[in-house]
Amino acid sequence: MTRITRITPITPITPVTRTTPPRPLDVEGLFPELAAYRGTTTRLHPRPGSPGVEASSVGGPMLWPVGEPWPVCTEPHGRGRGRRPEDIHRERRILADARERDPVHGPTDEERELVDELRREHRIAGACETDPLPMLGVAQLYRRDLPDLPAGPDGCDLLQVFWCPFDAHGETRHGMAVRLLWRRSSEVGEVLVSPPRPQVVGYPGYVVEPCVLHPEQVATYPFAGLLPEDLCARIDAREEALEELEEEDEDEDNDKDEQPAYQYDLSIPPGWRVGGFASWHLTDPSPMNCRACAAPMELLLTIDSSEWGGGSGSWRPLEDRDPAVRVSSTPTGAVVGNWGELNVFACPSDPGHPHRWSIQ
Repeated sequence: MTRITRITPITPITPVTRTTPPRPLDVEGLFPELAAYRGTTTRLHPRPGSPGVEASSVGGPMLWPVGEPWPVCTEPHGRGRGRRPEDIHRERRILADARERDPVHGPTDEERELVDELRREHRIAGACETDPLPMLGVAQLYRRDLPDLPAGPDGCDLLQVFWCPFDAHGETRHGMAVRLLWRRSSEVGEVLVSPPRPQVVGYPGYVVEPCVLHPEQVATYPFAGLLPEDLCARIDAREEALEELEEEDEDEDNDKDEQPAYQYDLSIPPGWRVGGFASWHLTDPSPMNCRACAAPMELLLTIDSSEWGGGSGSWRPLEDRDPAVRVSSTPTGAVVGNWGELNVFACPSDPGHPHRWSIQ
């Protein structure tokens, strides 16, 4: 029998508890024209916790009405072999505890044996390639918590994100399947407590750890390749000059700090975030136009494999820099592609139009 509960009045999540350090250089001082292109993005700063259905979260419980069908994947692909989600969660806890207890030696022999067992794949007898496969809840985001989250269609204030836990979609049959749903949170009465879950998943990176959010709005600038040609050329020239200096320092065996780069330190922050500009560091910029109305789409959400990385690591929050405290740069456990990021785009003309996404 399905258990149900009635939620209490929604309250805002905790105040900001993560602070992005000031940028190592004044990028508008270097390139004054950038002031005209300045935007904002809200870094989510997910960290391990126990969020409730009333909170914005990553990997937490969804505000899902009893009686409404849970999202499922029905695309034909194998779904009867993989790892059990509960084993993946347990493996991560064991390894995290071991690193905290003994950073040098890590897990004990007994723990390594247990981890090997937890990594074993399992088969689901009788699984059919078209059986409805429950999708995994990735995130739910309340507009009241996130200043750069746009309004949904018809006054919806809650965005919920799901994905299929197998890489077996699209023309290549190796792509992701992502589903976004908007709803009015005030219209949800009885909430589903135990949603369906897949028995096995094809990739551990699809299993997201429950995380509370510490939203922070920061300034951001477009990917250099999308700026006016002359400005982009000047930025590229500076980057090339810095690379030459770094190569000279390496040849001379000088121990100098890495110089801040536009792409990695001065423009687009890493990590999970809402709004702002998409990075195109893996591919050339690709037009993201709405397939329903042809309007240029805007970045809605970035799901990143790491909260800070690349460049000098200058985006690491001040609160996470205490050398005496071990803080993981991968708190969510989510891994997109080859440790990349998923950028989801929305139509600004009609938020009800289908979303698009790219992997970088």
